[in-house]
Amino acid sequence: MPNRREILVAALAGCTLPACHVVGAESTHRIRVGQVGTMHAHASGKMSTMRKLDDLFEVVGVVEPDHGARQRAEKNDAYRGLPFVELDQLLETTGLAAVAVETSVSDLVENAVRCLQAGKHIHLDKPAGISMSACREMHAEANRRGLTIQMGYMFRYNPAFTLLFQMVRDGWLGDVTELNGAMGKLAGDSLRRDLAQYSGGGMFELSCHLIDAMVTVLGKPQKVQSYNRRTRPDADSFADNQLAVFEYPNAVATIRCNHIDPFGFARRQFGVAGTKGVFDINPLEPPAARLTLDQARGDYQKGAQDVAFARSPGRYDAEFVDLAKVIRGEKQLAWNSDHDLAVHEAVLAGSGMDVD
Repeated sequence: MPNRREILVAALAGCTLPACHVVGAESTHRIRVGQVGTMHAHASGKMSTMRKLDDLFEVVGVVEPDHGARQRAEKNDAYRGLPFVELDQLLETTGLAAVAVETSVSDLVENAVRCLQAGKHIHLDKPAGISMSACREMHAEANRRGLTIQMGYMFRYNPAFTLLFQMVRDGWLGDVTELNGAMGKLAGDSLRRDLAQYSGGGMFELSCHLIDAMVTVLGKPQKVQSYNRRTRPDADSFADNQLAVFEYPNAVATIRCNHIDPFGFARRQFGVAGTKGVFDINPLEPPAARLTLDQARGDYQKGAQDVAFARSPGRYDAEFVDLAKVIRGEKQLAWNSDHDLAVHEAVLAGSGMDVD
């Protein structure tokens, strides 16, 4: 019997989203991968996942030019026993097929481009840098070389979101008229200092995950308005209470990000309403959902019902299993460069940042 991970990936393999990046040659060997950077918030989790999936991946090295960050990483179980190397050394490793780019956000795109120029597929953490033009150039480089950029938006493989995406594609919810999402936490002083360097604040760094899901459901918005509040102007410049409104021909979407919410994790939610049904995910992790339908569809009855999901083996497992299939030429990634560029433009605009 297939396990939960295999079920999730099999569902994604049948995705009918637009045509995607060209992929690499098929192989039955373990895929040789490396990681550039350890300073991204998701870096150690991504490394732990690649090492856990040792039937698929062979981690050959880690790049961390910052001395302090490297010392901290060497004490972290996720990196224990791995060789730390220079970037050129990693990229010249025989058989290296892919690189997970996990630097600080401002350095993500520059490092990704270097890896693409060396002919490597990329897992790129979010968001895709601070410049729209640099993001466009990065995707153009990947497309020229027939390489895949897999963005690290973590809800793409969340089982509640994959079910939602399928319901939208199958028309179960009818024409989508409303979409709402919220993602918050209570940020301590250290996190506030880290995020204050980005004028887009938490909407840029955290709620980008929800904007990615919004674009999967509704596509590129026609108009975007952002509302940023800085509740501690005497202490820092961090935009910690934010709302973005995204306008579509027949729908309005709102995404919130609140970093002064002590109950933020439990209140994270994402909901889609249409002319035939409503799907509300709350909480997001581990996911639970409430589905309301105007008539019975598939295994679901008319009216309101709770939808439960088996716990995933790990937050990042399904995306790296999917990446392995892409690299081996077994499938195409379900999110192409057009999608990723639309997401990044919406993230920047929704955060009140310049879209150059």
